Amino acid sequence: MTPPLRWVGAIAALTADDRARLFDRSTSTDAQVREATCAIVAQVRATGDTALTELAARFDGALLARLEVPREQCERALAALEPALRAAMARAAANIRAVHEAFRPAAMTVEPEPGIRIGRRPDPLGRVGVYAPGGRAAYPSSVLMGAIPARVAGVGEVVLCSPPSPSGSPSQVVLAAAALADVDRVFAVGGAGAIAAMAYGTETIPRVDRIVGPGNAWVAEAKLQVSGVVGIDAPAGPSELLVILDSTADLDLVVREMLAQAEHDPAAAVVAVVLDGVGSQLMARLVAAVDREPRAAIIRESLARSGAILAAATSDEAVAFANEWAPEHLLVITRSSDELVPRLRNVGTVFVGGASSVAFGDYLTGANHVLPTGGLARTYSGLSTMDFIRWTTWQQVTADAAARLSADVATFAASEGLPAHASAARHWGAP
Repeated sequence: MTPPLRWVGAIAALTADDRARLFDRSTSTDAQVREATCAIVAQVRATGDTALTELAARFDGALLARLEVPREQCERALAALEPALRAAMARAAANIRAVHEAFRPAAMTVEPEPGIRIGRRPDPLGRVGVYAPGGRAAYPSSVLMGAIPARVAGVGEVVLCSPPSPSGSPSQVVLAAAALADVDRVFAVGGAGAIAAMAYGTETIPRVDRIVGPGNAWVAEAKLQVSGVVGIDAPAGPSELLVILDSTADLDLVVREMLAQAEHDPAAAVVAVVLDGVGSQLMARLVAAVDREPRAAIIRESLARSGAILAAATSDEAVAFANEWAPEHLLVITRSSDELVPRLRNVGTVFVGGASSVAFGDYLTGANHVLPTGGLARTYSGLSTMDFIRWTTWQQVTADAAARLSADVATFAASEGLPAHASAARHWGAP
C-alpha cells in the first residue's frame, strides 16, 4: 500500500494554510488531558503516598507494598543483564559522561573598572528528579541521559521515578540503568502522579529542584502544571526529523532514517528537504520500504499526518526552512554539509553526513537525546549539565571604586525617585 505524505512539492509552493499546519507541532494537550492531570496533581498534593498507591493500582494494575525500590534490587538487575546489553549500556554511559564533563560550565570573573570585580559561578542543584517512561516500552537510555549529566554537574541527590509493572517494580532494564548511572533513590511511581510527587514531595518521595525526562501526554502536561514550583526541561512532544539532502546522498540511507523516526509515534513528524531534484526517487524508495517494516501501520499514519518531501531551489532556501521549522533532529547529507552547519541555528542536534545516524545519537555518541520538539528549538537547547546548575553572581567594590561610583549612582537613584538609594551612594563620595 502506498503511504501518502501530507505534503509533497516545492517549499515555495506551500500555501499559507500548508505552512500553518506544517509548522504547528504544538505540544499542548486537549482539555480532557489537562483536567485529568490537574485532578491527579491535586490528589497527590492532598494525600501524598496514599494517592500514589491508589494511582498505581488504577493505572498500572500494581498493588504496591512500598514505593521505593531498594538499591540492592537495582544492583541485582544490573548484574543480571545480558552481557551484550550491559556492555552497550556501559559504553553509552562512558560516552555520555565524557561529553558532558567536557562541556561543564566554568566560573568567571571580570573587572569592568579598576576596583570593581564581578564573578559568576555555577552551583549544582541540590536534588533533581529523572522520569523514565514505562508501560508499552522501557527506555534505559533516557535514564542515562538524565542522571549522568546531573552527576557530572555535581547534583547532591538524583532520584528516579518509573511506573511499576503489575509485579510492583519498574522494568528491570530501567533499574539496571539506574544502578549504572549511580541514581541515589528509585521509586515505582509513574505518570502525572510521579511528576506531582517530585514537585511537591510526599511522605516518601522528596521534593526536587528540577524534573527532567520524557513521558506521555499526561506526564508532559503535569510538568507544565508544576513548572511554577519546580524547574523542568523543555516541554516535549513526538519525535521529529528534518533531512536536508542532495544528489550525493544515499537515498536508501535517507529512507532508513525517515522510517526510524516515523516508527516512534503516529504523531511523529518527518520531513525531507531535497536539492537537485531527487524528490521523486526518494518518494519511490520510501513507498517501497514501508511495507517491509514491523511497525508499518504507525509509520503510515505518521507520514500521512505530518510527513513531507519538499524541494528547495537553493541551499539558502533549505537553511531558511530548517531554521523556521526548528526540528528536534536535523540530518544534513549534501556535498557542502560542513558549510551548511554553521548556518543551522534552531535545532536540537545536527547530524552531519550520512554515517551520522540519528540512532547513534539516541544511544551511544554521548550527546544528549533529550531535545526540544514542536519548534521549541528556537528557544530551548538539548539537555546538558547547564540544566543541573544555577548561577550565583557575586560583586566586590573597593573603597576607591565606591568613591568613583558615588555621584553617578546618586544621580540615577534621584531620577527614579529613590532618595535612600541616592543617600547610600553619596556616603562613599568625596568629603
